[in-house]
This record gives sequence, C-alpha cells and structure tokens, in this order.
Amino acid sequence: MTAQAAIPVSAVHRAAAPEDVARGDFYALLSRLISSAPDGALLASLAAAEPIPAEGDPALAKAWQGLVHASSAMDADAAQEEFGALFEGVGKSEVSCYAGFYGGAPAVDHPRVRIQADLAALGLGRPEGVAEPEDHFATLLDAMRVLAAGGAGRGPAPLAEQKRFFQANVEPGLAKFFAAVGRAPRANYYRHVAAVGAAFTALETESFQLD
Repeated sequence: MTAQAAIPVSAVHRAAAPEDVARGDFYALLSRLISSAPDGALLASLAAAEPIPAEGDPALAKAWQGLVHASSAMDADAAQEEFGALFEGVGKSEVSCYAGFYGGAPAVDHPRVRIQADLAALGLGRPEGVAEPEDHFATLLDAMRVLAAGGAGRGPAPLAEQKRFFQANVEPGLAKFFAAVGRAPRANYYRHVAAVGAAFTALETESFQLD
C-alpha cells in the first residue's frame, strides 16, 4: 500500500511501519471530516499540506491536490454550513453517513449488529460520550485507523484482521457513500473530500485483494 499522507491528523502508534502510519493518517482525516465540518485550524493545515507524489497513485495525488486547493479557499463558517446541508438536514439528510443505508439489508439483519459484535471483539467498542450508531462511517474509519496504525496503547492489527474488518464492514458501502457525496448538489468543498475518500478507498480495496 503506497498512500503517503501529507499531514498527521491524529496521534497514532508510531511503532507502525511508515506506510501504515500514512494509511492511519488518511483514515483519521476522513473520519474527522465525516464526523464534523473542518475548523479553521484543520483547513489551514490542509491548505499548507505537501503534495502526494503522482507516481505513488495518480488518482489519489490528483484528488489530494484538489482538496489542498479547496481548503485554501474555504472558511470554517462556510464549511459548517455545507456540512449541515449535506449530513444534518432536518428530517432526512441529503447524504446518509451510515453503512447500513448502503447495504440494502432488512432491519432484522442490519449490518450494525455485526459491526457492534466485530468492534467489541477487537476491543474497539463505542467511546464514552459518542452517541452515533456504530455503523456511522466516521466510527468505522476510526476503527480502521487503529487497526492499520495502532493507537491508544496498542500496535497495528495483523493484516488479515484489518482485511477481514474492512471487507466485512467498510468496503460494502464506503465507495457508494463517497459517490453519493460527490453527486450531491450542495457539495462544494465536500466534493473534494469525496474524491480523496474514493481514491483512498479504491487503493485500500485493491491492496487488500492482492494480499
């Protein structure tokens, strides 16, 4: 896996291999941007981020540069307004952030039940004070951050464990989610977030298939 994160977004276990630290940073960034709108500090950090070498993954490099440019032109208030319009609409949001929405499963077989069990088995239960259901993509991506790069006193999970969790709980809906964000009429800044997310998801999907 060759993704290279340009900025560290959250603390991860630095005993991980550099490429897994980079993967963890991407998971952390995407989780953060799905959980809430970027504030001024995050926008400034992204605007100043270094480019990703195109020879690593051209699609990700191009999408990343688009996000960097968009971050330099965005302000926190506009980002909050856009986030609210996309993900916090009154009644029904424009785009659902829940994996269960994209799985097409009946309520009696909701993927949230499996996700709850898988997170508990990995010792990654819902943090205290977090009200969102476990199938929120921010939660799933943060779980992948820990599995990929470690954190909170634990090292990275074995690759087979990462692969199993990703393919069972993340891969089935994440690409559809980013596609929905990219198509949303009110997506401006988040079109660039979706492009980075889609390119990174494709890279992870391909890498796990090869392993």
